[in-house]
Amino acid sequence: QLQLVESGGGLAQPGGSLRLTCVSAGFSLNRYAIGWFRQAPGKEREGVSCISVVHDTTNYADSVTGRFTISRDNAKNAVYLQMNNLKPEDTAVYYCATVLTGVKAMCSFIDSGTWGQGTQVTVSS
Repeated sequence: QLQLVESGGGLAQPGGSLRLTCVSAGFSLNRYAIGWFRQAPGKEREGVSCISVVHDTTNYADSVTGRFTISRDNAKNAVYLQMNNLKPEDTAVYYCATVLTGVKAMCSFIDSGTWGQGTQVTVSS
């Protein structure tokens, strides 16, 4: 059974940083495009960032471009989301998931069925 596990969430002040980690159980993450999603209370889930398998190309939502960085470490079978300059509107439960790829093997914000359980990120002073 494919499983993803997120960690690294918590409480941060506005302008602060957190790093989320997504690790897998039962399969090698380096064979999959991985996305980070978030869902705030009362809002729909949205794609935040994704990383492809080919050349590790990345994609970001406009709301996080320039503040968040996605990366992967194949040796540790992990994908990270470095979040800097956090804002209160970044408060949400963050999930990692396997995602589909499209043109030129670019990752997408369409999941392919494997999700983690989520980790809470709260940005507040």
